[in-house]
Amino acid sequence: MPERVTHDVLILGAGLAGLRAAVEISRRLDGKVDIGIVSKVQLMRAHSVCAEGGTAAVLRPDEGDSLELHAWDTVKGSDFLADQDVVRRFVETIPSEILLLDHWGIPWTRDERGRIAQRPFGGHSYPRATLAADKTGFFEMQTLYDTLLRYRCFTRYDELFITDILAEDGRFSALLGIHAPSGETVILQAKALLIASGGGGTLYGFTTYSQTVTGDGMAMAYRTGLPLEDMEFLQFHPTGLVPSGILMTEACRGEGGYLTNSKGERFMERYAKSKMELAPRDMVSRAETTEILEGRGIEGSDGLGCLNLDLTHLGADRINTRLPLIREVCIKFLDLDPILRPIPIRPVAHYSMGGIETDIEGATRIPGIWAAGEAACVSLHGANRLGSNSTAECLVWGGIAGERIARGLAGALRAPAPPSAAALRDAEGRNEAILRREGDENLYDLRRDLRAAMDRNVGVFRTGEGLSEALATIRDIRARSARAPVRDKGKLYNSNLFHALELENLVDLAEITVLGALARQESRGAHARRDFPNRDDERWLKHTLAWKTDSGPRLDYKPVTIDMWKPVERKY
Repeated sequence: MPERVTHDVLILGAGLAGLRAAVEISRRLDGKVDIGIVSKVQLMRAHSVCAEGGTAAVLRPDEGDSLELHAWDTVKGSDFLADQDVVRRFVETIPSEILLLDHWGIPWTRDERGRIAQRPFGGHSYPRATLAADKTGFFEMQTLYDTLLRYRCFTRYDELFITDILAEDGRFSALLGIHAPSGETVILQAKALLIASGGGGTLYGFTTYSQTVTGDGMAMAYRTGLPLEDMEFLQFHPTGLVPSGILMTEACRGEGGYLTNSKGERFMERYAKSKMELAPRDMVSRAETTEILEGRGIEGSDGLGCLNLDLTHLGADRINTRLPLIREVCIKFLDLDPILRPIPIRPVAHYSMGGIETDIEGATRIPGIWAAGEAACVSLHGANRLGSNSTAECLVWGGIAGERIARGLAGALRAPAPPSAAALRDAEGRNEAILRREGDENLYDLRRDLRAAMDRNVGVFRTGEGLSEALATIRDIRARSARAPVRDKGKLYNSNLFHALELENLVDLAEITVLGALARQESRGAHARRDFPNRDDERWLKHTLAWKTDSGPRLDYKPVTIDMWKPVERKY
């Protein structure tokens, strides 16, 4: 029989949103709570440590910034697909999160007056990206974990690969997973579950994501019966290092870096004259792709077109003080010193605007399940996220969901019904069937084929023809995966099995993404259709919902909350 463990609450994912929720639950219940924190990697290896540039918050209301301005920037940046009540909740909450982290000991960078420093970021009307050099996510993670250690009320489950989220009688029941070091199956039960497992950007080959970020939480929620929202909106960051895809933070441009083409031109003047390099990410990525397609790119080391991110004019002192990680990465990976030479970049898959549908407090449609961070879609980012709003979202909704779960644990939340024998049989049977597969397909080739199809046809620019081709490829990969055996039959650290499970998750997410993109016959934010180049508010000012059925995803829609600003043409 699988090992069974029970907690008050389970947190699936140990990044910023998960740790922030764990701290909030612990402090509200004064440590009198039993929390299980589940991670497929070592706890401090969550992808949140890779966030670099900053966390957006209004800290200078007496110097020209305001909550209303941050809200307007976010709504306009979203191409008017963000829910405006959600945006207000966000901008009102994040300043206190910055001060909480300061109180808990984060080493925020300070300005010459000793205040918490902020810098410009794309699409923001005021320099409100709060920074800890260019390692903001790393320091936020360290600070949250250090704070959590004050409460001796949590158990870590590192390297536990969760395969299923189980529900009984219409509410959360348990997680089913495989403990990598032992190979044993584990059942984790709790009154509440928070899914905070991150996005799905490794759908693409050229990506900023850690290779462990494969959308597992989103895919499992979808299979459990929860809808995924707005999955066609996948952000491409303008500056991925060529050829690796490593993130070159937007702070490079916030600190004054230039984007130049093969002629040495600062080409953003043609596309967003008022904002230049600090236009929103979707606009800069489209501009870069246009420059490359029109022959003004530079050949990269991988044989593909790229452009230059030029920091040389900033000088050594500024780069070493404000962008030390960027310099370190360029030297280690390219033997290139950005003090002396421009950095080769091009748009790179970076962030899932969509995710598990939640209400404004992070609750899903299944009682007992919440979601926060990039795995969730609370409808904050709409069609395009502004840089530095992501770490802010993790902090805000980690705190909000944590507070709501704590209230529930102190009140109405009851112990779950244990998973039925039939549910466990179905879940374990699926994993066993994967181990029994036979055939001549190769799991690793299939993942490469999937990523190549997404890179080729579901990128910065899309067409109906290309999306249809991608959908056919995805469905072919699904069929071929049934003939892709797991050749490693061992129990300990069976990464071959985990790879097969991750591929299933990625194929589900790819199909949903492409179907949503095919259906949405307009261009809005990060979803740019060459065959439908204009935004169409009359038909498409609505959120996409994808539901699982036996025949594949079923698309549905729901309205956008618009209670302050009506959509206008988006110009910068």
